[in-house]
Amino acid sequence: MRIITVSRQFGSGGRELGKRLSDLLGFDYYDREIIEALALKQGMDPETVRRELGSHGWHHYQMTFRNSFHQSVAGVPGQTGMLLAQREILLEIAEAGNDCVIVGRDADVVLHENHPFRICVCADMQSRLERCLRHEEKKPPEERIPEKEILRNIRRIDRNRRRTREILTGKSAVDGSGFDLTVNASGWEIKKLAEAVADFSRHWFER
Repeated sequence: MRIITVSRQFGSGGRELGKRLSDLLGFDYYDREIIEALALKQGMDPETVRRELGSHGWHHYQMTFRNSFHQSVAGVPGQTGMLLAQREILLEIAEAGNDCVIVGRDADVVLHENHPFRICVCADMQSRLERCLRHEEKKPPEERIPEKEILRNIRRIDRNRRRTREILTGKSAVDGSGFDLTVNASGWEIKKLAEAVADFSRHWFER
């Protein structure tokens, strides 16, 4: 079984890269599907689950990967319970034994014993802002988010993801030793970048 995990900065194009990578390699793809499975397991609306996990309220708990993350979901309330349920879903995906690409969800940490190929996708702030603005242009004018709010969202999500990384790994978010490949997507067409990463992935698994 070959697993590729894609961690990414918000707006870097990591989600698109992960999808294109799965298509090129013929791997299963998991992203929002995990949220949908989690919502079904929790008996909740997928958007509610996404919002609750995204708020990172579980940061108030003193959690470490090798301790609390191995507890049972039973009896654990709220966001922390959802996080533990999400971990169970990731383990179920791994146990299925199919080659797959998993975007986000800190799958590289949860599935570390499966020795995934761990990719981190980043980009400079201007590239990330431009990508977010292009996404907003697809929405009706009345639903579009102003540029200043997009920047605030990027910084807030970055801050939360850094904190998550530190809680899960005990390492600084800038410590790149937790990844096998870090990709700077600035100035790249994601389609072309995915082709290069797919080629590198094949070599990585053949080692």
